[in-house]
Amino acid sequence: MEHPPVDLVAVKQKQQATWSAGDYSAVGVTLRIVGEALAQALNLAPGERVLAVAAGNGNMTLAAARRFCDVSSTDYVGAWLKDGMARAHAAGLSVAFREADAEDLPFASGPFDVATSTFGVMFTADQERAAQDLIRVTKPGGRIGLANWTPDGFIGALFKTIGRHMPPPAGVRSPLEWGTEARIDAMFGDMARSITVTRKMVHFRYPSPVAWVEAFRTTYGPTLKAFQALGETGTALEADMMSLATERSLRSDVMVVPSEYLEVVIAR
Repeated sequence: MEHPPVDLVAVKQKQQATWSAGDYSAVGVTLRIVGEALAQALNLAPGERVLAVAAGNGNMTLAAARRFCDVSSTDYVGAWLKDGMARAHAAGLSVAFREADAEDLPFASGPFDVATSTFGVMFTADQERAAQDLIRVTKPGGRIGLANWTPDGFIGALFKTIGRHMPPPAGVRSPLEWGTEARIDAMFGDMARSITVTRKMVHFRYPSPVAWVEAFRTTYGPTLKAFQALGETGTALEADMMSLATERSLRSDVMVVPSEYLEVVIAR
């Protein structure tokens, strides 16, 4: 059965409302180590111009700024940029912040040595357009660095769990495709001198699965919106999330769950 054409503008508007809900910074700050690892993998050098796309509350932004790079940080959720701005100010770091859509970056072609995104650009509605804009703003000889959740990792499993209760719009590509080597190669292979892909783990650490579910249902936009939409039937989603966290935890007294992600370094 053929689906009618997808209204990507409407999808993007819904996504923006979803990510604007809750308090992503409460989750994002726990992932700081990912930005540091990607900065190391990119071998960032002082003075390089770095663009952080869909930067959230600034993990990659701050990692690049700490390495004396000339950093521009963008996101389409203004509140997240304010969080990143506050973190940069507290650390005494100089960063240019700008509200911007990852699918339509307000920059000329090729001014940046490095373009990056950690768990951000993968959630764009129009994946090909977002990938092309990352390529466009990166100068020849530059690098693109990404950190994307994989389909089989913990967050990948979480999104699949949510999808069983709240199916995504028909015809929209899953963001988890960004966590596969095949999709990365399809979007970036034609322009890349090389693509280096490394599977890595970051751990979610909470006092218990109950604490994690409560945190994600109140701070993480996708789960918050899902619980709001499901109403009383959200108890089934809660039970599935509890089972997921309990089964994947490395410990039984507290919650320590590894979540796989794909670290990608593309040489332009």
